[in-house]
Amino acid sequence: MTREPDFTLGIEEEYLLVDAATGDLAEAPDALMAACAAELDDQVSPEFLRCQIEVGTPVSADIAEARGHLARLRGSIARIAGEYGLAPISASCHPFADWRDQHHTDKDRYNALSRDMGGVARRMLISGMHVHVGLPDPAMRIDIMNQLGYFLPHLLALSASSPFWQGEDTGLASYRSTVFGNMPRTGLPPHFASWSEYERSVKALTDLGIIEDASKIWWDLRPSARFPTLETRICDAAPRLSQTVTLAALIQATIRMLWRLSRSNIRWRQYDNFLLGENRWRAIRYGTAEGLIDFGAGRIEPFTDLAEDWIALISEDGDALGSQAAIAQLRDLVRHENAAQRQRTVLSGALAAGASRDEALRAVVHYLIEEFRKDL
Repeated sequence: MTREPDFTLGIEEEYLLVDAATGDLAEAPDALMAACAAELDDQVSPEFLRCQIEVGTPVSADIAEARGHLARLRGSIARIAGEYGLAPISASCHPFADWRDQHHTDKDRYNALSRDMGGVARRMLISGMHVHVGLPDPAMRIDIMNQLGYFLPHLLALSASSPFWQGEDTGLASYRSTVFGNMPRTGLPPHFASWSEYERSVKALTDLGIIEDASKIWWDLRPSARFPTLETRICDAAPRLSQTVTLAALIQATIRMLWRLSRSNIRWRQYDNFLLGENRWRAIRYGTAEGLIDFGAGRIEPFTDLAEDWIALISEDGDALGSQAAIAQLRDLVRHENAAQRQRTVLSGALAAGASRDEALRAVVHYLIEEFRKDL
């Protein structure tokens, strides 16, 4: 019998830096980045825009270890940023900043990205959260990628944290998804019959010099170009640590569930991206508020029901991975307002209390600053 993978975890988060007093977006001083690097080494790095910081946990054996790493990273970034009058927030769009005022980091890869993508890249004032799960067998990575696509809209709906863009309510729960979707090689991953077919497809672009390697493929889910992992990239940035942990635990346990079914020659039913794309749009538009389509049942299910079904589906896997407590927090995620809804509530509450529109938007940023520090 094939040995069970370890399903190791790695979590990457992208944060925006803001002025702690005003909530305005702020560029990271070189001294701040140097201090972060001195303390956190290669677990922290600049992002495309100078107002962003990216962190990545070491390879973690389980969700508890990953949580510990992420709490330390968040805590260190918040403390060091505070020494410069700044604060990090973890939301996929700043409520009122203008992308035209931002500058990208002066590094070869980012200079090339700006040159190659033009105005599309310059609008990338967005942040996300990526989860890597270890799967050493390349063939298994492709097989599970084909099946895990069904759950991607669910993850986006749960994580949606970007209702505002340049001070306007977009009417969407995840505006980030629409901005990032203007880039090439994004969205739901195509289905591949085998690992070799995936490699041939990547090679077709690398041989032409269009991309240098698979890291320039930015699907919602992809085999990592650097690690023996399956990388889930669809999630918005989560304001609070516990939200990130629950999403990561769901991803890890769902991947193990699909692997477990494969041991019994059972596979999750695959649907065309035309249908999955409809659920993806519902997640972008509504978050968890309006439910998603259950294609097997042929109806739209409320997220409370979907959550209970999901928890039951991966119960055995949560037990095996030691992540049952984190998975159970899914109920709280769907019982209360999600991150996008909560930001709207903060805005409307400030307006009702007599704040101007500008003051209310700044209140949203200060709410996000507070959320970042919770659960550490």
